[in-house]
Amino acid sequence: MKKDPFNDLSQYAKVPKKTIGSILLGVAILIAIASSTFQIGPEEVGVITRFGEFKKTVPSGLNFKMPFIEEVYKVPVERQQKQEFGFRTVRADVRSEFRESDQARDESLMLTGDLNLADVEWVVQYRIEDPYNYLFKVRNPETTLRDISESAMRQIVGDRTVNEVLTVGRTEIASKLEELVQSLCREYSLGIKIEQVVLQDVNPPEPVKAAFNAVNEAQQEKATLINQAKSEYNKVIPKARGQAQETIQKAEGYATERVNTAKGEVARFNALYKEYAKAPQVTKRRIYLETMSDVLPKLGSKIITDEKGSNVLPLLQMQLQNEKQEK
Repeated sequence: MKKDPFNDLSQYAKVPKKTIGSILLGVAILIAIASSTFQIGPEEVGVITRFGEFKKTVPSGLNFKMPFIEEVYKVPVERQQKQEFGFRTVRADVRSEFRESDQARDESLMLTGDLNLADVEWVVQYRIEDPYNYLFKVRNPETTLRDISESAMRQIVGDRTVNEVLTVGRTEIASKLEELVQSLCREYSLGIKIEQVVLQDVNPPEPVKAAFNAVNEAQQEKATLINQAKSEYNKVIPKARGQAQETIQKAEGYATERVNTAKGEVARFNALYKEYAKAPQVTKRRIYLETMSDVLPKLGSKIITDEKGSNVLPLLQMQLQNEKQEK
């Protein structure tokens, strides 16, 4: 025999209204408890608003709020975030993959100060510093930061030549961009702190890349040749200077020696002259004897006779006998 469904429903009608009210109250209490507790992550802070008005911030961990009338926003203040310009990361791994879209290409193509084009790709790394300003002072802080960064980069690149942008000025551009973007974030009360700006890649536009690379290679070759010439110059010139200095020092030494020798001879002559002035005959004789003692040994065997000498044979025989004895 089948049961009548209407008879089954009738039994629920017999449940007291007080019991139903208790069940509903319990369910409401459970919902209120569940909605009043929330968890904040270790990199986050919670911002609590009541009817849309800011009330307070709470730290990470388990926290409570008034159910139904308060709302919580979780803001990752300790997490470093980034915005990419000119490219988008598809997959970050050991070998990261990137892609370029029309929008990314438009934001990276810039006009330099010398009316050339450069394709500039960069990354802005930032952190949320003030959750209140980040949530309530600007409607779309992420979009505003992107617009600020692109505008600042175009301003900086527009003040430099294409060679500066592509080669020597990259570090200066990154530093200047970080300083300018941080200043604008502070001025607009974005609540964002710029951690770092990295120039990912700077290239000439694709249609002229081959020609520019050829010019760049020629400039590098020129710089290499100049460095080689400077290296040879630094080898030869210091050596020549050293040799010249050595010659000068030798000449100065020789001059000093000659001057000192001349001074010594002058002093010797003056001393000799003083003694000669005291006794001219004695000095003449002494000089004569000293001179003869110095000259005669160098003359060899000589025979000196007076004008009356007529026969020198005995003397020659004596000389021959002396030479034999000496041998």
